[in-house]
Amino acid sequence: MEKKPGVVWQDLLRNSLLTILVILIFTRTAASATGLSFDFYAASCPSAEFVVKNAVRSASFSDSTIPGKLLRLLFHDCMVEGCDASVLLEGNATERSDPANRSVGGFSVISSAKTVLEILCPQTVSCADILALAARDAIELAGGPSLGIPTGRRDGRVSSALNVRPNMVDTSFTMDEMINLFSSKGLSLDDLVTLSGAHTIGQAHCSAFSGRFRADSTGNLTLIDASLDGTYAAELARRCSAGASTASVTVNNDPETSAVFDNQYYRNLLASRGLFQSDSVLFNDERTKSQVQDFANNQDSFFQSWGQSFLKLSSIGVKMGGEGEVRKLCSETN
Repeated sequence: MEKKPGVVWQDLLRNSLLTILVILIFTRTAASATGLSFDFYAASCPSAEFVVKNAVRSASFSDSTIPGKLLRLLFHDCMVEGCDASVLLEGNATERSDPANRSVGGFSVISSAKTVLEILCPQTVSCADILALAARDAIELAGGPSLGIPTGRRDGRVSSALNVRPNMVDTSFTMDEMINLFSSKGLSLDDLVTLSGAHTIGQAHCSAFSGRFRADSTGNLTLIDASLDGTYAAELARRCSAGASTASVTVNNDPETSAVFDNQYYRNLLASRGLFQSDSVLFNDERTKSQVQDFANNQDSFFQSWGQSFLKLSSIGVKMGGEGEVRKLCSETN
């Protein structure tokens, strides 16, 4: 029997409330395990989250690529040395100087928020917390779930380019390589599939996926990676050939809804339109295929998992107390 419209809306509301409740219970339990707290700045800097959100909103208004950049910046920080803002430090041989981080953006947003917070609450709010909050706000601004995340991270004093490559997922990684790396960070197979959904927003340089096909001077295309849709590959080849080199041209990670944080990424995988090889393997591997299908068919399921996995990501290797510091400038240690 078909449900009445009112009953359908009641079911949707009930499911949404249950999703929010599950996320809240999980995040508060996980927060206590890391030593972070949801009211860390309640007394010392009550306007901290407002200032960060305002910086993200202002920057995104003039540059629609900001949300994707901030989310990627958090990934590149937390996977190396933990979530300690070490990727923000400038200088020779720092993480930021490594080629893998030269295309990373969003630094000015963090700097802008830090400048205001240093006026309102001098040496109180860490750059690591600003970065985590900014990425959280970027997701919500792009249409993703609204999340509460704990704070209290300290800024790291160590940043080495030598630590970047061994701790970063390469777009050509196999499933086993990704599983091993995520596992070393305390992230599960479910987290791997969920956090890969970050590719629903943002952009990538052609050099990151150009090895999946080959196009000659006359435009004839040869697929090197058969898991990539031929029509999509031809479109990518056309766009990439328009630039001086594959390293200088960018395309949207998601060819359908590039500015919206939704579950379109997983629908793309079902259609063999994952941009990277590391995307395509998620649907082609039996260990992750069913989760990809679930997220493609149910955005609420993706959002619920995102809330849990994002908390785990933003809590990797956090530094507390004397383990770190609160920098005056995010680009240099005190």
